[in-house]
Amino acid sequence: MQAIYRIYEYQDWITITFLICFVLIVLAKILFPQRFEDFLSLLTSGKFIAFKGKENKAFHGFNILLLTIQSLAISMFLYLCYDYYFESDLAVPILYIRILTAYVCIILIKTGVEKIIGNIFEIDDQVDYYIFQKFTYRSFIAICLLCISLLLTYSVNLNSLLLSLTGGLALIANGLGMFIIYRRNQNVLIVNWFYFILYLCALEIAPYIILYKLITI
Repeated sequence: MQAIYRIYEYQDWITITFLICFVLIVLAKILFPQRFEDFLSLLTSGKFIAFKGKENKAFHGFNILLLTIQSLAISMFLYLCYDYYFESDLAVPILYIRILTAYVCIILIKTGVEKIIGNIFEIDDQVDYYIFQKFTYRSFIAICLLCISLLLTYSVNLNSLLLSLTGGLALIANGLGMFIIYRRNQNVLIVNWFYFILYLCALEIAPYIILYKLITI
């Protein structure tokens, strides 16, 4: 079997980013062992969602660690996609930083708007629980993307099929997560279906279109 040469460009910053992510994962496991164990069993058990979601502690240390990992991991995958499909005159780390900044800003602004809506309609607890569920599922997906991005960077030659397949599976997983969340709250959604559709368009679809535009333009 003939070996295939793979030429690497300057990637020290990518290695450092992956290292930071894995250090944060280790910290989450060491500092919050029970939460971390419940979080990893998300696919087989709803224990983490059911019990931890009722605490409504947005600034809990475990949540902050997961948000940091999520932002770094998803931004890295978006960078790999952009680097493969588009050409940029920007220095490579600057491009990643711009993607990371855009993603973090959109997530924070979107969450802030959702919190304001919850406060206006006096449904703070329901909105907080909804945000927690979304955040949990997307953090789990982000850790999976982190592992795949590691393979795409150092082991597997990038190609359109792999990137499309990975991105498609991530979107499907996110869609399944949202379906589970909406199914849990279907009684409320059925009564307020018109506002629910407005919410989907304004806060679940539009922000990611904006993120796409910010990255590609």
